[in-house]
Amino acid sequence: MKVRIILLLMLVIPLIGKAHHEEEAMSPWVAGTVVTERDVAAYGIDKCFVAEEISDAVFARMWNKSYKTNCTVPRSELRYLRVLHRDNKGRILLGEMVCNQAIANDLVEIFRELYKAAYPIERMVLIDEYDADDERSMEQNNSSCFNFRTVAGTSRLSNHARGMAVDINTLYNPYYRPRANRPALVQPTNGRPYLNRKRKFPYKIVKGDLCYRLFIQHGFTWGGSWRNSKDYQHFEKNNK
Repeated sequence: MKVRIILLLMLVIPLIGKAHHEEEAMSPWVAGTVVTERDVAAYGIDKCFVAEEISDAVFARMWNKSYKTNCTVPRSELRYLRVLHRDNKGRILLGEMVCNQAIANDLVEIFRELYKAAYPIERMVLIDEYDADDERSMEQNNSSCFNFRTVAGTSRLSNHARGMAVDINTLYNPYYRPRANRPALVQPTNGRPYLNRKRKFPYKIVKGDLCYRLFIQHGFTWGGSWRNSKDYQHFEKNNK
C-alpha cells in the first residue's frame, strides 16, 4: 500500500509543479509575453479578459506620458484591460490597454471574440511604453486606446484623450488626410505603402471583416468610412 502511495505521489507532484509553473508564466501580467494554450488553461481563460480600475502601478507607468499633467479625465473614469490576442503566426500574446470605463466591457467582449477567432493583432502594450509618442507606437503596429492628446495637425482633443477611441494594427491601417498645397498627412509615415487598400498584406482591416463587424455591433464607428480623411486603424464611440 505504501509503495502504491509513493508511486502515485511521484506521478502527481510533478504535474502539480508543472501546472504551477504554467500559471506563473502569466503572473504577473507582462504585455507582449508569448504564452501557450497550456499556460492559458492553467491560468484560467476568464482571468485573461478583464477590466480593472487603474492601479497605482499602472498609473505610475502612465503619469506624465499618456496621462499628462493637464489631463482633464479623472483617473476613476479609466479602466485597465487585460486581454489575450494572437499574431498572424498564431502565437498567443498577453495584451493590455487603458480605456474609458464607458467602453471597457465592449472592448473585453470584442477582444475575446477576436481571440477565439484567431483574428491577428500583432502588438498591444500601453502607449506609455513609447513615452506616449503616437508615431512611435504606430510605427511598431501597436494597438492602443487612451492617450491625452490632440487630433493630428490640430489643437482639438482627440477621442483618444477620453479613452473612447481604439487604434488596431496601426502600421498596416494608417491615417490619411489630404492637405491643400502640401503633401497629404500620413501617420505613421512608414505606413504609406499600406494606403493602397487593394494590396494584400497582413493585419489589414477591411469593411465587413470580423474586427469591423464586432466594433460596429458594439456601437463604434470606423475611421475607414470617413469622407474627408481615412483612419483605417481607428474605431470610436461617442457616449453622451
